[in-house]
Amino acid sequence: MILKEVAVENYSNIPAAVMAGANRIELNDNLAVGGTTVSYGVMAEAAKYLQEKQVPLTVMIRPRGGNFVYNDIELKIMEADIFKAQELGVDAVTFGCLTTDGNLDEEAMEMLIGASSGMDIVMHMAFDDIDEANQTDVIDWLEEHDVKRILTHGGDLTKPLNVKHLQELIKLTEGKNIDILPGGGITFENIEGLTKELNVPFMHGTKIVKM
Repeated sequence: MILKEVAVENYSNIPAAVMAGANRIELNDNLAVGGTTVSYGVMAEAAKYLQEKQVPLTVMIRPRGGNFVYNDIELKIMEADIFKAQELGVDAVTFGCLTTDGNLDEEAMEMLIGASSGMDIVMHMAFDDIDEANQTDVIDWLEEHDVKRILTHGGDLTKPLNVKHLQELIKLTEGKNIDILPGGGITFENIEGLTKELNVPFMHGTKIVKM
């Protein structure tokens, strides 16, 4: 069975996504900019509903759209949102922090990972902004710091899913305690073919279930 993680905006789409076969929810606000953190109230209602349905919840931790280079105030906001998710029993949080030169901001990541105790940690598509030559080292660092999944399009999100690079990334994680979660451009119409082509048991997207 394919685990279908559906990215939804706010609370209103969650019941329909679950009814349509979502196995996990990624909760966002403002998907038009790639997703930001929802309000506490939305997060609380989503967590309550999904706990009753026994469907895992991942919450986007991102204070704004735009790049993934965050200042100290923004990191404090992200840390506070992580603590709220933790209080609500959220299953996983997803975030990604980069330096101005496009590498992983290890100091910022360590701070947020430290705040995420008890929840799974997902590196989101900020990963795709990292130079491919550095991605192997980043995967190793993320695994060493207990990150469970890397959500990736395999490349530029404005271009079609980069199946070839996704296959390379999946091969790099074989035998490791970290998974590649393909996303972006995956729909209920192409999910089965892509799952076979990539040989993975899970997929992510806004349209991977028919609602």
